[in-house]
Amino acid sequence: MKIGIVGGGFMGLVLAHEISKTNVSVKVFEADSQLGGLATHFDYGTFIWDKYYHVILPTDEHLVGLIKDIGLEDSLEWRRSLTGYYVNKKFYSFSSSKDFLLFPPLNIFDKAKLAFTIFYGSKINDRKKLEKITVKDWLIKLGGKRTYEKFWAPLLKAKLGDSHDRVSAVFIWTYIKRLFQARSSAAQKEHMGFVKGGYKTVFDQLEKLLLENDSEVLSNTTIEHISANQNGGIDLEFNGKKEHFDKVIFTSPLNVLEKTTSKDLVDISKNKKQVEYLGVVCMAVVTKEPLTPYYVLNLADKEVPFTGVIGMSSLVDIEQTDGKYLTYFPKYVTSDHDYWSKSDSDLKTIFMNGIERLYPNFNSNNIVSSHMHKAFKVQPLQVLNYSDIIPTTQTKNSDFFVVNTSQFVNDTLNNNSVVQHVKEFMTDFQKELKSTKDTL
Repeated sequence: MKIGIVGGGFMGLVLAHEISKTNVSVKVFEADSQLGGLATHFDYGTFIWDKYYHVILPTDEHLVGLIKDIGLEDSLEWRRSLTGYYVNKKFYSFSSSKDFLLFPPLNIFDKAKLAFTIFYGSKINDRKKLEKITVKDWLIKLGGKRTYEKFWAPLLKAKLGDSHDRVSAVFIWTYIKRLFQARSSAAQKEHMGFVKGGYKTVFDQLEKLLLENDSEVLSNTTIEHISANQNGGIDLEFNGKKEHFDKVIFTSPLNVLEKTTSKDLVDISKNKKQVEYLGVVCMAVVTKEPLTPYYVLNLADKEVPFTGVIGMSSLVDIEQTDGKYLTYFPKYVTSDHDYWSKSDSDLKTIFMNGIERLYPNFNSNNIVSSHMHKAFKVQPLQVLNYSDIIPTTQTKNSDFFVVNTSQFVNDTLNNNSVVQHVKEFMTDFQKELKSTKDTL
């Protein structure tokens, strides 16, 4: 039996790995030159690391399980992580209960309300009700107007800009739930983690295991058309060729599905209201000396041109980055933001001015190199009643399947959720494989 997988991002490769363990031949097709999608790597000159920032939480049980399953448990490292908050041109540590209690912008009553909001939000499991209220109204209802204006509003404005008052409470709930779990007393024993060599190590290992299981991964290969074969199974057309598969699983975005797939294979139902996406413009800076002691520095300053500061080298050993320090400066923007029309040179100038605003004593001689990375669609904008406007897919052929991140309604978009969705899909797909094998 031969299975084709369209898309060599994290989901496609994890799916291929799980299927190949059932003694089925798998072929993965990836249009890009590198595997991994948003989790792919970048050559920073003297070292290779993730193109965008990623971290593994101790509560990411599905992701950690995958890392162990593919034989990389010894490459998984855990480190203490620090969180900071920048407000009123001052830096504050926000890494412990003591830091929280001493946080000057909030009085004791504000802090009690903030703690209640975070605790209460972490216990909610049903997102549907949260879709009907804006994040602003929900946070004020739970924690009061002052706590919202002093703590939440600056973060939301920095994160979402003019879109901050259009998102539902789901936006902040997903972050509260995941990060609260990560900072529980049990999780504090292990803190945050990374795989030595970054996600490139994970993808290299997945590809190696696929080859050992008589499977194949093709990069630089664009699927041109997907159609049902009259004798059963699915045909894939790519690079002027056509290849037949017993079953095909599509993991790429819905807009690619629409362009490449025959109408008799799938129905895509759309709401009149379009799903809006946030993209990311992210500058990665390599320096001789560290810029920040924090893994995450939250910015409550709308004049700073980026969303936050991610001090990767505050978490990852500098031996992994050739003795240098890697810091990310991401900015999440909507599709109509003027950043998309600016050159990398202009963006670097804007972002460098922001760094100098944060760090007045910053010396440009400290910079080894800087790199602008862009991804147009990273995560959907969680507007009111978001789940009602998500396009749904209905496959019409028993040999064709769609598994992609458009199906993430109750999760944040992260690699742990990807592994979880793959595992859930495999529960039913293995029954399908067994049934097909029995009839062959």
